[in-house]
Amino acid sequence: MDILRFATAGSVDDGKSTLIGRLLFDSKAIFEDQLEAVERTSRDRGTEYTDLSLLTDGLRAEREQGITIDVAYRYFATPKRKFIIADTPGHIQYTRNMVTGASTADLAIILIDARKGVLEQSRRHAFLTTLLRVPHLVLAVNKMDLVDYSEARFEEIREEFTAFASKLNASDLTFIPISALHGDNVVSRSENMPWYDGSSLLHHLENVHIASDRNLVDVRFPVQYVIRPHSATSPELHDYRGYAGQVAGGVLKPGDEVLHLPSGLTTTITGIDTFEGPVEEAFAPMSVTLRLGDDIDISRGDMICRPNNQPQAAQEIDAMICWMADGLKLQQRSKLIIKHTTRTARALVRDLHYRLDVNTLHRDESATALGLNEIGRVSLRTTQPLFVDDYARNRLTGGFILIDEATNGTVAAGMIVDAH
Repeated sequence: MDILRFATAGSVDDGKSTLIGRLLFDSKAIFEDQLEAVERTSRDRGTEYTDLSLLTDGLRAEREQGITIDVAYRYFATPKRKFIIADTPGHIQYTRNMVTGASTADLAIILIDARKGVLEQSRRHAFLTTLLRVPHLVLAVNKMDLVDYSEARFEEIREEFTAFASKLNASDLTFIPISALHGDNVVSRSENMPWYDGSSLLHHLENVHIASDRNLVDVRFPVQYVIRPHSATSPELHDYRGYAGQVAGGVLKPGDEVLHLPSGLTTTITGIDTFEGPVEEAFAPMSVTLRLGDDIDISRGDMICRPNNQPQAAQEIDAMICWMADGLKLQQRSKLIIKHTTRTARALVRDLHYRLDVNTLHRDESATALGLNEIGRVSLRTTQPLFVDDYARNRLTGGFILIDEATNGTVAAGMIVDAH
């Protein structure tokens, strides 16, 4: 059974947490004691209905303010598929949290209040999901019960958003009218909207095709750890040497010829081990241990790939940056630590090309710094080569984070646009 990771986004009070609560409730993915606690809290607040948003808003500040601040992760499964949900906050000051939640998502659900229509924050989140190359986008027009399930209102929002999405790189866009509060078109089709002939939200999530989204062409295996057991109790393990990591692209099989970077030496794969035992092939995003035919000096941060299909070994990188640090700005000549796959190096900000206004998509080329939640294009120079692909080609080998040397805190997420 495969796993679908999806993120919810949208403006404040558009019903993201309620939608997730409804998905969990209607798919019977919550325990009785959880439901009792939510019902008790709802009664204490004097609400006439069970507030399902309380299932995901775990922080006390979130419950008191009725908003989502942190990225809440929830898990549930149906007979067809397993799901990991990232409930991301809607407030503008928590844009960095939204970027974190959407960075690993296969699909993003952007909620829009049917009464309010497409807001600035809706456009902001749509742009961010396409910037992060989330392959599938669902626009869920929520609170249809408050506009009398109007088909005209739904079509109006669809046309407005389609016009905006034409400026973005949105490859797969689906529109679904829903009412998260009452469950219309969430798990099952709604009788209140006979004019809508599409699938329910859960049916779409169960059936959206994600296997082809992963890069199965370019073999990329960043080495995370070298395994040498040297077990006295198990002599057969004494000579074992394996290279553990997560497959970032392509398909690996025993007998394949592979190339090691940075040495440029070639060897063959003699075996692929997992926690459950040996396997005949490995592909993204599996975590495996490779056994190789030759003794090559391989360590953490190195890359295993195909001899005729290599990533770029680059020290000059152009990237889009989302700045996440509060109280610290990114400026020209800033010195930071860059962590790309399993390799860590020091980096210098050589140039800040422009700051991007995510509301208007305007490029401010006069900008001299990036502040909290701002996005811009920069050029970086690293102290050692990184083995990279463009983010558009491979999200794992095209993404990185920047770390502040003084605090060791993550200050930015980056997407590689060009490398040389």
